Amino acid sequence: MSARLIGREGAALVVIDVQEKLLPKIAGNEKVVANIVKLIRFSKICGIPIILTEQYPKGLGQTVKAIRDEIPDVDPIVKTTFSCIGAHGFNDSLEKMKISTLILTGIEAHVCVAQTALEALDRYKVCVVSDAVSSRDLENAKVGLRRMKSCGAIISSTEMVMYEILRDANTKEFKESLNLLK
Repeated sequence: MSARLIGREGAALVVIDVQEKLLPKIAGNEKVVANIVKLIRFSKICGIPIILTEQYPKGLGQTVKAIRDEIPDVDPIVKTTFSCIGAHGFNDSLEKMKISTLILTGIEAHVCVAQTALEALDRYKVCVVSDAVSSRDLENAKVGLRRMKSCGAIISSTEMVMYEILRDANTKEFKESLNLLK
């Protein structure tokens, strides 16, 4: 397997701060949530752990229902730091699960997603799913993606990540994922 491809071994899907009060202001929010839901369903099929974070839920509300309903057993890691790396319990979760690759989704692309990616690159392979992240202002999202890429993050898409992880159409996981790939 090429080190440039995303694989399921050691990978975790990270859903960053997709919260009730912030999401309505996010550019392309419906598409972002739909792609995150696809990735959550795909991760469950492939046995990839899912980590959920919430930025100051007292002010920004809880994770939106569409995502919470997909992962009712995943407790959010509550944070006030913009980067997940500084959040209490986040690093411990990664170490406990022996994570080496972070697949990042969520909002905002130029703040919490970017700071998480930039800090994580010191220790992890980082893949940012471009159609599963956004910001209030699209220009900020684009700048965030460019910055993450220039620092070494892999910028990918929902379908690219899914096909890279699957690698082969002759698998049970591929057949179970077909409706997500259509």
